[in-house]
Amino acid sequence: MNIYPHDIVVPFKNSEESKKNQVGKMFDKIAYRYDFLNRFLSLGIDISWRKKALKYLIPVQPKQMLDVATGTGDFAIMSYEILKPEKITGIDISDGMLDIGRKKIVSAGLESKIELVHGDSEAMNFNDNSFDAVTVAFGVRNFENIEKGLSEILRVLKPGGKLVIVECTKPTLPVIKQLYFFYMKYITPKIGKIIAKNNDAYKYLNNSILQFPEKENFIHILKQSAYRNAFYKTLTLGVCTIYCAEK
Repeated sequence: MNIYPHDIVVPFKNSEESKKNQVGKMFDKIAYRYDFLNRFLSLGIDISWRKKALKYLIPVQPKQMLDVATGTGDFAIMSYEILKPEKITGIDISDGMLDIGRKKIVSAGLESKIELVHGDSEAMNFNDNSFDAVTVAFGVRNFENIEKGLSEILRVLKPGGKLVIVECTKPTLPVIKQLYFFYMKYITPKIGKIIAKNNDAYKYLNNSILQFPEKENFIHILKQSAYRNAFYKTLTLGVCTIYCAEK
């Protein structure tokens, strides 16, 4: 499998642990503030990004869904509200995030519809051809190896099943681009330090976005990983992109 510059971006540069372990511990530390910071840093627009992504799954009418890097379960809960599948399974490597997500699911009365389990996106404990659809919201950039993660998702997707990814991207328009980079480099880490007491996590966020193989480059990786009908759609002046592909 190929190694991309993104794959070696880690939260803690002085740590000898794998990226996977570092990312899990990082999210454990910021879990209690993660949802608030998502809304705050995106000005609430991330909610509309997720809704637009899920609309691509309406024609599929999935019965069994998998939400990879589910975090605190926001995307899984929204997926059920919009698509009403029989079952959604969410996996994540951060127990801290999963604990918060499980409480949300209980509050929403969705324990029989959504299950959150500890799981590695690159070595999933599911049979081949298990899911009609797989979603990943702002999680692919945390994969230790992009190609390995995408290949594992392909394995558990049913033939004809659909993958929908929502991910941050870099805007290219003049002025917007400069404002975005200033915000991500200087403002975001400071807000993370003040609110979540952890600026390393939000420096990592910026670095992982900078190195992520986005748009046409990511479509190329999807095609190399044996997905078909892959395409992307940029949102909000290019700061977010939806990727869709099929098995």
